Amino acid sequence: MRVPFIKMHGLGNDFVVLDARETALPAISANFASAIADRHTGIGCDQMIVLEPSERHAFKMRIFNADGSEVEACGNATRAVALLHGEAAQIETAGGTLSLEPAEGGASVDMGEPRLEWDQIPLDYPMDTLTMPVGWGTLKSPVAVNVGNPHVIFFVEDADRIDLQKLGPQIESDPLFPERVNVNVASGVGEDHLKLRVWERGAGLTRACGTGACATAVAAIRRGLVGNRVTVTLPGGDLVIEWSPGKTIRMTGPAAESFRGEFEWEDFARGDGE
Repeated sequence: MRVPFIKMHGLGNDFVVLDARETALPAISANFASAIADRHTGIGCDQMIVLEPSERHAFKMRIFNADGSEVEACGNATRAVALLHGEAAQIETAGGTLSLEPAEGGASVDMGEPRLEWDQIPLDYPMDTLTMPVGWGTLKSPVAVNVGNPHVIFFVEDADRIDLQKLGPQIESDPLFPERVNVNVASGVGEDHLKLRVWERGAGLTRACGTGACATAVAAIRRGLVGNRVTVTLPGGDLVIEWSPGKTIRMTGPAAESFRGEFEWEDFARGDGE
């Protein structure tokens, strides 16, 4: 079975998009998704995105991290899909309904309202999510925000100096986070401007993370560090995040198509069902 794919990226956070809105695909396993994502023996990507029909909205978007785990939301992928779809739409995700609209060179996405309570993150036990009384090495007193998937945000003097390669996996898998967590370190670089690095749950260090930028902006606004419109600079480039308490999050930034191709489904489904 030959299957077409579209390779896309948002600020270097790259995706293999499978469009199953008109032609259904076989069931997708974690092994299959991780085989596609493998940069040595597969197509290579941070996330595999599958578009499917939806009874409620224009279509459904499913998101598989490079380790094969299926997750709730991905802001960069949503912008890429908006570019691919070509018109304003509401789409279904495991993290809720998202509204997207193509813009020049990318898209603007309504990411919904952030979830701020401890059991909405979720955490293993109750605590203040604005100043969490926990720490790992030099990283202490983070903020927790769920924007369709869970994030913990540390504000530091210089985000580039934090060893996320070491601390990221420790925090991601800490028992405090029963669904694991995305780890963000941010520092101020100017008025209403943050620098951000992200250890992404199931993917590792990434050039860009749209939900991480949203969560970090919300955390900074809640702490009074920035205004309601924030530029977030990631290794791959800039995103603009707008949020006011009680409102939804608006994310605007670039996305691009890299190339298209085809693959044999059976080449990557080997081992499934064994």
